[in-house]
Amino acid sequence: MKIGVLALQGDFAEHMVVLNRLGVEAVEVRHAKQLEGLDGLIIPGGESTTIGKLAVDFNLLEPLRQYGKEKPIWGTCAGAIFLSKDAHRHQPLLGLMDITVERNAFGRQVASFEVDVEIPMLEKIQPGGGPYHAVFIRAPLIEAVHGRAQALACLEDGRIIAAQENHWLATVFHPELTADDRFHRYFLQMAGYN
Repeated sequence: MKIGVLALQGDFAEHMVVLNRLGVEAVEVRHAKQLEGLDGLIIPGGESTTIGKLAVDFNLLEPLRQYGKEKPIWGTCAGAIFLSKDAHRHQPLLGLMDITVERNAFGRQVASFEVDVEIPMLEKIQPGGGPYHAVFIRAPLIEAVHGRAQALACLEDGRIIAAQENHWLATVFHPELTADDRFHRYFLQMAGYN
């Protein structure tokens, strides 16, 4: 199993640590050639406009789109924005996942927060694992899911914080910043890891 982490900007190193701890080969991706042979790709948190502009500058936008048509991609926080079809503003997006995302939905950096969330699909990964401790840092929000996209997790007020469409996964929080690796294991299962 070989999982790439888009390493243009943001907290890619933290994802690499979790993947290595799970015994998976993790590869930093900065060029199109590095997508070859990967079983899946994680697009980390950071700043979605910057990630998009760097993807354009590195001639990665179209290779990432083509890769995502065939292989699993997981976007966390800014990565979820970059993966989406609609972010309510003009910026480079992969436009793969049929979700509408609202940037900085919870406010500025000082409004960052952590909360325990019940996420039923994680029971398949670890039965009886309990609530998931989610870390939100200048987080976006999945405003709506469309077509085949489905909400996987919501806050108590019903706002969507995780979604999946076929082999694309989006979380608006930062699973790489907790000791709980269930979301990484879920993505590895999506990528064919047993």
